[in-house]
Amino acid sequence: MVLIEVKRLTKEFKIPVQKKGQFAAIRNLFSGEYTVKHAVDDISFSVGDGEIVGFIGKNGAGKSTTIKMLSGILQPTSGSITVDGIRPFEQRMENAKQIGVVFGQKTQLWWDVPLIESYRLLREIYKIDTAVYQKNLDRYIPMLGLEEVINKPVRQMSLGQRVKSDICAALLHSPKILFLDEPTIGVDVVSKKYLHDFISEINSEKGTTILLTTHDMGDIEKLCSRVVVIDSGHLMYDGDLESMIARFGAVRSLMIEFEKPVPDFEIENAELTRSEGNRKWFSFHRSKATPLHLVHAIDDRFPIQDIAIIEPDIESIVRNLYESS
Repeated sequence: MVLIEVKRLTKEFKIPVQKKGQFAAIRNLFSGEYTVKHAVDDISFSVGDGEIVGFIGKNGAGKSTTIKMLSGILQPTSGSITVDGIRPFEQRMENAKQIGVVFGQKTQLWWDVPLIESYRLLREIYKIDTAVYQKNLDRYIPMLGLEEVINKPVRQMSLGQRVKSDICAALLHSPKILFLDEPTIGVDVVSKKYLHDFISEINSEKGTTILLTTHDMGDIEKLCSRVVVIDSGHLMYDGDLESMIARFGAVRSLMIEFEKPVPDFEIENAELTRSEGNRKWFSFHRSKATPLHLVHAIDDRFPIQDIAIIEPDIESIVRNLYESS
């Protein structure tokens, strides 16, 4: 079942042209000249019920703008969006009841009051049933490790504690859909592990549909089986993560450690890229050779002590995708 449907979505921003020279400030007030910036340009995609989809791209690619249109904050210039049958901007109140949104660099919590008071205020704002609210609170606080900060003002929290608190807040009303915009930016390793485990668990336990924007490719590897990549507002790729790796991460590396130093040498279907002591690194295309084939060919010539297969990281794969386009 398709839960989010985006068709030919476009968002334009008008940017005033700044004139220079004498009296420029006055002329700028009355010129009426502007340029048009396409933050999102004719993109289409859909998200199925229960999916976790990674929505990735460079800074300024249009990720956050898309999330803001999906959540009803911004009105599209053209195209259509439906979120579980609701048009987000036209039906903002109805849409708010079925989505949770977390912006990693902003908070929906009240800065100077204890966390529990922020949650109580949100319960009133969303008109959450008391039993549902208490059940979710009792479930999520221990899952996210928030016991020690529940009575602490938000301003006294670390960034990791604040992000976890925001995610808990976004889920108090049991939304079907969760939009996470850079949730792990600046977050420490321990808090990031909590977040990965929590997101996976609510997805598997409650079937929550999640759209995740991030610059952290570790988030994508841990959480997403499918990715949507955009650049300068244009859709670059929409498909499963494994296919993207196979297509744009076809070059692998093999590290060979020999029993003693050996001279540099050539081997068919592989390229020597680095030598260091007893070790040599070879790159090869996955369609032309396998690690086993290379190891057998090398072992016939020089005694091998150890090997390591090095897969391309997600960042380099995304970079290859951009360069190929």
